[in-house]
Amino acid sequence: MKKDFTVYHLVTNKKMKVGQKFVFDNNEKNTLYQFFFEKEQRNSNQQNFTQIITNNYINNQIQLNEEDSKVSMQYLEQTIRAVRETIVEMVRLEHYPQYPSRLSCLYTTRTYADALEWKKIFDSFNRKVLQIVKLKVQGTYFEGDGNLLPSTDSLPFDKKIEQAKIYWNGNKENNLPELLVNGNIEVIDIIEDYTIS
Repeated sequence: MKKDFTVYHLVTNKKMKVGQKFVFDNNEKNTLYQFFFEKEQRNSNQQNFTQIITNNYINNQIQLNEEDSKVSMQYLEQTIRAVRETIVEMVRLEHYPQYPSRLSCLYTTRTYADALEWKKIFDSFNRKVLQIVKLKVQGTYFEGDGNLLPSTDSLPFDKKIEQAKIYWNGNKENNLPELLVNGNIEVIDIIEDYTIS
């Protein structure tokens, strides 16, 4: 059942404006999907991670050069997070299909204070926040705790699946609240614009 509610959203890609409308459904992919599943990591020779490692192995090089090291680490970080999101989506589809997909939703918070907490995290990773906006949503939502997402370390997949089930059980501790929303969304207010000095 779709409900009407308001939420706060950190804008990181392209500035939004009051009155702007958009729809998230199961077919609309968000920027998380685009970053983790569509982005390629290549060096200046257009080599991907596998080619870099294979070439260095064949040539018996013990150390990667700076560029190849950077490309390799970016690929590994991206892949680890893509695996995590794939596991979380697999668990959602099997056990919690009523909730919005993390790959086809907008990430929001219930309160402005929670949005500011997320901004601190984004700032710590040098992820530029352009605006904080208030949105009116007619749709569905899931309230989770970002701290309960499966870890990005080398745990076996069965442990990550168990962690994903805990995440989809919802926000109990309220450590890092995130609200996944989908449906019809409209920007109703620009709360902060960090691009204006």
